[in-house]
Amino acid sequence: MLETIVKNLEKFPLCRTQPLVDQHRSTAAVLVALIDDGEIPEIILTQRAHHLNNHAGEVAFPGGMWDMADSDLLQTALREAQEEIGLNPTLVNVVATLPSASPKRRSLRVTPFVGLLSGSPVLVGDPSEIGSIFTVPLSYFLDISRYEYFDLIHQGESISFPCLHYQGYQIWGFTLRVITDMLNETLGAELNLTYPSHQDIQLLRN
Repeated sequence: MLETIVKNLEKFPLCRTQPLVDQHRSTAAVLVALIDDGEIPEIILTQRAHHLNNHAGEVAFPGGMWDMADSDLLQTALREAQEEIGLNPTLVNVVATLPSASPKRRSLRVTPFVGLLSGSPVLVGDPSEIGSIFTVPLSYFLDISRYEYFDLIHQGESISFPCLHYQGYQIWGFTLRVITDMLNETLGAELNLTYPSHQDIQLLRN
């Protein structure tokens, strides 16, 4: 499976770009870290700490905001992954840059980088940012029957999002979309989920 994914990720070549000057405060990068242990590849995810002001308790990729000291957005993703979960950048073979997108409720541009790890590294979360670290087999995402929808209520309006539950974690939003889009593009997974419209997303940011 992983060999096919990596081969088809060639359509998303690695790009080491910097944000525009006027976008420094609204640009972030995340690491889509795939573990190759010789069997079914797994993806590393985190649950954000519950005391955070933004996206508290939500499932996310390791990553974070651009820093002026970063040479490019790839360094942002690797630096943040090291700070958040203790992942040594030298263990990561970065192979692709996925399309940038904006999470719900925040006007950010987030660039995902796909990185490969051989074996399972020892990871330790920073308690100021991370509630827990867990991995999910990529095969788990391929079964469309596992997906559900839930309603997010905002200012009296109900907005429906697809989600996937795994060992007590709810995976949804930007994180789920990046994973399913990657699997659709690389494995032809046909995970045809229905996401809120652009107008609905804008409502969440008001």
